Amino acid sequence: QVQLVESGGGLVQPGGSLRLSCTASGNIASISTMGWYRQAPGKMRELVAGVRSGGRTNYVDSVKGRFTISRDNAKNTVHLQMNVLKPEDTAVYYCNADIWELGFGARNYWGQGTQVTVSS
Repeated sequence: QVQLVESGGGLVQPGGSLRLSCTASGNIASISTMGWYRQAPGKMRELVAGVRSGGRTNYVDSVKGRFTISRDNAKNTVHLQMNVLKPEDTAVYYCNADIWELGFGARNYWGQGTQVTVSS
């Protein structure tokens, strides 16, 4: 079993910044992709940013140029640096990872979610 623990959410004013972190722990053999999703009430969960083990990244168009995803493979950690935050960025942000576990193959895991609120 693997757990994803998130931190860094909170309340910030428009134009401000937050840095989200997510660390995977447990019986981890390897991690392929790690990413961040977000979901607001009444809306579908959407992929915000993802990063592969080799460093390739992708972003939803609405955050390009403002958000940066990165990972520390040695620490099984992924970060999301969010700059120039806008009210429309308000959502619960979820860490997600595809993780290979010894003896169990690959599984997809979700973090518990961390609230990001952008408001003046």
